[in-house]
Amino acid sequence: MAAHFPINHHLRPLYRLLCILAGLYMLVFGVVGFVQTSGNEFFTQDDAEWVLGLRTNPAFALLSLVAGVVVLGANLIGRNLAHHINQLAGIVLTIVGMGSLALMQTEANIFAFSMVNVIVTFILGGITGIASLYDRVGSAAAAEAEEQFRRGPRTVSETA
Repeated sequence: MAAHFPINHHLRPLYRLLCILAGLYMLVFGVVGFVQTSGNEFFTQDDAEWVLGLRTNPAFALLSLVAGVVVLGANLIGRNLAHHINQLAGIVLTIVGMGSLALMQTEANIFAFSMVNVIVTFILGGITGIASLYDRVGSAAAAEAEEQFRRGPRTVSETA
């Protein structure tokens, strides 16, 4: 079963703005976190620092910086690139949040996640994932065709 996303949704600019803000937060967190933890071991758990409300080590800061650049860049470019990147980011952030939740109290917690990190990861995944449901763009004809498909074939009684 193929997914049918609305094309040219009237709230698309709002969802794009929310993803830009999410990407900007990830980017700023990554830069500040990487600068603040630059002297620490890459995957340290003991010397992890608190940056912008989240616990981080250099590895997680660098990962956040890259994710922020990708999400922010895709949403600044727009078009359907943003749709696909937001969809992927929503899925990946949700999986990372679940994995980090499962590994939080173990030695496998290589990104030094705390419960706050997990919650923020789920929030960012939710923002980007939900935005991907409504940020697809296309021609007016493609939007009309998608709307007709979504509503299904019209019966004779509906047209009269």
